[in-house]
Amino acid sequence: MRISLPLLVVLALLAAFPAAQAPARKTLDIYVIDVEGGNAQLWITPSGESVLIDTGNAGAAAVRDADRIMAAAREAGVKQIDHLITTHYHADHVGGLPELATRIPVKEFIDHGANVQPGPQIDPVLRQYAELHAKAKHTVAKAGDRIPVSGLDWRIVSAGGELIRRPLPGAGAPNPYCASFKRHDVNPVSGGPVGNTEDEQSVASYVSFGRFRLLYLGDFTWNQEFDLMCPNTRIGAVDLFVVSRHGQPSSNSEALVHAVRPRVTIMNNGNRKGGQPAAMNVLLNSPRLEDLWQIHFGLLGGQEYSVPGLFIANIEETSTVPIAPIPAPQRGAPAPPVPQHDGMAHWLKVSAQTDGSFSVTNSRNGFSKTYKPGR
Repeated sequence: MRISLPLLVVLALLAAFPAAQAPARKTLDIYVIDVEGGNAQLWITPSGESVLIDTGNAGAAAVRDADRIMAAAREAGVKQIDHLITTHYHADHVGGLPELATRIPVKEFIDHGANVQPGPQIDPVLRQYAELHAKAKHTVAKAGDRIPVSGLDWRIVSAGGELIRRPLPGAGAPNPYCASFKRHDVNPVSGGPVGNTEDEQSVASYVSFGRFRLLYLGDFTWNQEFDLMCPNTRIGAVDLFVVSRHGQPSSNSEALVHAVRPRVTIMNNGNRKGGQPAAMNVLLNSPRLEDLWQIHFGLLGGQEYSVPGLFIANIEETSTVPIAPIPAPQRGAPAPPVPQHDGMAHWLKVSAQTDGSFSVTNSRNGFSKTYKPGR
C-alpha cells in the first residue's frame, strides 16, 4: 500500500507529540519530608534518578512516615528508589525502612557498615534491613567515596566515624571560628556522655549540581565538626545547609555553620526536637544567611527563636505556639507528651539549577522564594 506524503507528516507529528507533552526535567528537586523529628529527604535528578536519605521513625510511626515519603514520591513521579542512604541506625533515621520497602523497590542500599549501638528496639529493624539489602546492591560508604548519581558530584565527607583527610575544592583556608570552640564532654540535650554512638557514624554528604552546593551531615556531632573544620576548613562555602541533628545544640557549632557560610538553611526538626535558643543563635547569625526554613515550629525556641510562619511547613494549633521558649525538662525527668501530628503533613521542596540558583517552596501555603546564583 502506498502512503502519501501528507500522511507521513501527520504520523511523524503524532510520534513527536508525547515527547512534547513530557518535557525533560531541568532541575535537581529535593523534598525535605516531615517525619516528626526524624529525617527523610527525596532527591530527583534531571535524568529522573532518585536518592532517598533516611526513612523516618520506627514502631507505630513507621506507617505514617512511609505514607508521607510515598506522597512525595508520587508528587515527583518516582517509581523506585535508585539509591537509599541510611545515615546511621537510630530509629528516627532507619526505623521506617521495613515498612517503606513494602511500598517501593530499592535498587541500592548505602550505609556506614556495622551498628555500634545494638539494643532491643533497633535490633529487629536492622535484621529486616539486612534481609532487604541481601537481595539488592549494598554499599558500605567510606569517607572520600563518591556516590555515582547522574548529573551530581556526590561526595561522602564522613562515614563510620572517619573524616575526609584533604580539603574539598574551594576549602582549606584557616577557620577563624576554631579559636572560641569548646569541646563537649556532656551532651547538652540528653545530659549523657559524649562518645562513640551511632550519631558519630553518620554518612555525611557534600553534593554539587553544577555551581549549586549542598551539605547534609546527618547527626554529625559538635566535636566532629571541630575535627572536620579546624584549624583549616575541609569544606568551603555552600548554598544550602540542611541542618545537622534536627537543629539541636549538640551539633551546629560556629566552627562548622559560620565557616561553610550557607545562604539558606533548612531545619528538619520536630515541634519538641531541635530549635533550642543556643542552636538558633548560631544558625540565624551565620554570616551569609538569607533565610532559614523549618519543617516545624519549634516549641523549644518559641516565637523568640523562630522564623516567620511563611517559612515553616507545619504549624500545629495556635495553643501550642508560645512566644517564649518552653523550658527543657530536667535531666532524667520525662518530657511532656509531644502534641500529636499524625494527620496532614507538609514538605519543603528545593529546586536547584546548575547555575547555582535555586528555589524553596513551602507546600503548606504555596510560598516560594528564589535565590540567585551565589558568589
